[in-house]
Amino acid sequence: MRVSSELYSSPIEDATIPGMDVLSTKMINAANHNYRLGDRLSKFTFGPVRSRRLGVSLGVNNVPYKTCSYSCIYCQLGRTGNFSIERREFYRWEDIVEDVLKSVEELEGKLDYVTFVPDGEPLLDKSIGKEIEEIKKGISVPIAVITNSSLLFLEECRRDLSEADLVSLKVDAFNERVWRTVNRPHPRLKLNEILYGIEEFSKDYRGKIITETMLVKGFNEERVELEKIASFLQRLNPHRAYISIPVRPPAESYATPPEPEKLVEAYEVFREKLGEGKVELLNLPEPPPPSAHGDPKSWLLSVTSVHPLRLKYALSSLRTISEDPEKVISELEDGQWIRIVEYMGEKFVVRWFKDIQKLE
Repeated sequence: MRVSSELYSSPIEDATIPGMDVLSTKMINAANHNYRLGDRLSKFTFGPVRSRRLGVSLGVNNVPYKTCSYSCIYCQLGRTGNFSIERREFYRWEDIVEDVLKSVEELEGKLDYVTFVPDGEPLLDKSIGKEIEEIKKGISVPIAVITNSSLLFLEECRRDLSEADLVSLKVDAFNERVWRTVNRPHPRLKLNEILYGIEEFSKDYRGKIITETMLVKGFNEERVELEKIASFLQRLNPHRAYISIPVRPPAESYATPPEPEKLVEAYEVFREKLGEGKVELLNLPEPPPPSAHGDPKSWLLSVTSVHPLRLKYALSSLRTISEDPEKVISELEDGQWIRIVEYMGEKFVVRWFKDIQKLE
């Protein structure tokens, strides 16, 4: 049977799809915002995962896969499939809230943050403000939102983020040409409007602001651009400004990390503008997942549906729930659910989404 593309616009129930066995159904579930959390299939939450910025974080996936306003050359999820700046209610906000509250309860206080960090841009969900508001009524865990900042020119988006405890803002460029080359924005977006919206948000927001700037060799690493970015960030007065580099396989093979000397230069430029102790480099590999749980194949698919995972991390985590982790990975690879790719001398497990649409 052909799996309908409609599966990508709404979650499906944890039931066998007609014409497919239970395992194949689990694979489809994992690819469509259905994540295994302990013994429960979670539609909108995943993890917990270790974040280099936020500690142990429960992820919230509130938009469909690769629904985004950018198609960044370094994106670990590949090129954007659903290019949009139209805000919509993709799912019932009540269902997202219910799922988050259940997941937090099951994890019994083991979280540092609940983080809206979907497979696209979280602010495209026009109900995100309501979701944050209602989730905060039921938990004490702080809520973070990681956004590419592209929709902050809209007052409604700035208002929707007002109740979040932490917001991570992306600023990869100050120059229009550099921005269009690195972030490849939706054609209706304008950089000057976005920068204005970011600054306006920083004036009124009472939570913690952090920023992230992804440096790509040959694109946004020159000193003149770094100084302009740093001067803009200075006006935001962030709690911390992070400088990151591609450490996972990017959408475009030419999106590679800068030379070490350029990283040092970037750090010094940012430090001079923002002050001692307010700048950090994210130039090391991400930490391994804190644990694996549930069905081994479903767990690996759920993690890699959000970001590529180092093969050595996948094997070490799978050993906690499987007697033969190599076989788990081999069977998924043979079934074309994952691929093993090499990047910067490391092997990664990468989710192979395009093949789901081809299944017969």
